[in-house]
Amino acid sequence: MVNLREIKGRITSTKSTKQITKAMQMVSSSKLRRAEQNAKAYVPYMEKIQDVVGAIASGTKDSGHPMLTARPVKKTAYLVIGSDRGLAGAYNSSILRQVQRTINERHRSKDEYVILAVGRVVRDYFVKRDHNVISDVVGLPDQPTFADIKEIARNAVGMFIDGTYDELYMYYNHFVSAIASEVTEKKLLPLTDIAPASGNASYEFEPSGEAILEVLLPQYAESLVYGALLDGKASEHASRMTAMKNATDNASDLISDLSLQYNRARQAAITQEITEIVGGAAALE
Repeated sequence: MVNLREIKGRITSTKSTKQITKAMQMVSSSKLRRAEQNAKAYVPYMEKIQDVVGAIASGTKDSGHPMLTARPVKKTAYLVIGSDRGLAGAYNSSILRQVQRTINERHRSKDEYVILAVGRVVRDYFVKRDHNVISDVVGLPDQPTFADIKEIARNAVGMFIDGTYDELYMYYNHFVSAIASEVTEKKLLPLTDIAPASGNASYEFEPSGEAILEVLLPQYAESLVYGALLDGKASEHASRMTAMKNATDNASDLISDLSLQYNRARQAAITQEITEIVGGAAALE
């Protein structure tokens, strides 16, 4: 005989879980709207700074700036942007799986690469597997500002210039829509593939293109990191909203199945009681 109390307890606990996942879905939906607005609002700035940097770089190709100069690759760095918390579907696992696959294909030794981690999940993944994590940032807000990411971006650029590594790749989830995102790899340093200036705009440099590049190139690299972070945050909130919606739907289905099971068991118990009463009455006649 099925235990009615046990089924009733499972229904109650599942309803409580459904309330939690529904609330998390609504919170993530609200955060997604703002994160999407932030990511889209940053695009014009990115396009303009890329336009200016492309114009200056094309006019000063012999500047010799280390951020524009490719050198023999002895060590590669991977800047991986993830989240601090789970419950976001495949958001973190898709990035980590892609980075791990890339590392396995490109490197034979752990001395050939280093990891710069953004997010507790990313940091813990690589630390547990004994990868060389030389920098990490955790505890970023859901709506990060440029100041929140500036330090790691500045350190990443500084270590490249100092020769700690010879190239830097960035991995993050690109926001496509509320139900879709894609893992994106972008070569951050050296800046050898800057798109040339678009349109017919012409620029005059004062005091010189080389002097401007000294200031502008680090800011450009930092802006690329910040843009990827905004994009990744939008993907994170979208993934968490979708995951919580699926969890809420699954809880509803489970509650329906348990309720049906409870009603059947309850009906069977009532039928058995009636049968025992009728059998007892018949035995007394």
